[in-house]
Amino acid sequence: MNWYSNVVPPKIKAILKREAPENLWVKCPESGQLVFHKDIEANLYVVPASGYHMRCPVEARLENLFDDGQYELMTTPEAPTDPLKFRDIKRYIDKLKEYRAKTGRPDAVTVAVGNLKDLPVTVAVQDFEFMGGSLGMAAGEAIVAGATHALEKRTPFIIFTASGGARMQEGMFSLMQMPRTTIAVQRLRKARIPYIVVLTNPTTGGVTASYAMLGDVQIAEPGAIIGFAGARVIEQTIREKLPEAFQRAEYLKDHGMIDMVVPRQEMRDTLARLCGMLTKSPAPRQPAVAA
Repeated sequence: MNWYSNVVPPKIKAILKREAPENLWVKCPESGQLVFHKDIEANLYVVPASGYHMRCPVEARLENLFDDGQYELMTTPEAPTDPLKFRDIKRYIDKLKEYRAKTGRPDAVTVAVGNLKDLPVTVAVQDFEFMGGSLGMAAGEAIVAGATHALEKRTPFIIFTASGGARMQEGMFSLMQMPRTTIAVQRLRKARIPYIVVLTNPTTGGVTASYAMLGDVQIAEPGAIIGFAGARVIEQTIREKLPEAFQRAEYLKDHGMIDMVVPRQEMRDTLARLCGMLTKSPAPRQPAVAA
């Protein structure tokens, strides 16, 4: 036993023992730099020195996007919970309960409505923290409901994607969400309603093969991984070494797959400008500057 255990009274130990939160410091995956969590949070979850874009929580993204951080969450249709009675190590229904308790959301896609620089918009955000943002029936229903609301109210529909692909626990029911969401996007296009996609890290699999690559404007956050199959799978299939930074946002922009790469701090202004142009709305009024 050391002197601390033998000599220091219990009440003083309680004062001296201050447990730091687990997420007090965050390590940048790119530079290895340790950054104070509050600094990351204040900078929209972008590492100040390296510019690395970490995953942004759904609430933080919505609050930053909408005017004064005010928005209304849409109630999306319910979907069958476990159509295949799937079980691996755990039952699928038990896994869903865990993720719902962890995230406080019913599934991977959240839909909200509000104003973006005075222009009404409908926004869907895919949460990678909910089972890797996988596309299942509930997520598909949410996207279709968001697109339908945008169609009825004639507002631009913006979606932030982040997904590993289709949800294997729902089998063919998950795969059917690819054509369903594609049809929803086609309805928007036919009605000349703007559909803007913001690809975040990562956007892969069946999501990339459907609604994630059908935007009137394709935007990506810096460094985002975007693709269908993983780079290692492609290399093993074609038996060739892939180019450096293959499937990164900047590489895709250089090769014409996306329109622009926009840092998170500039995303709100960029989306507001695009929505205004595509809807032919007047430019928002600038706040008066005191003389």
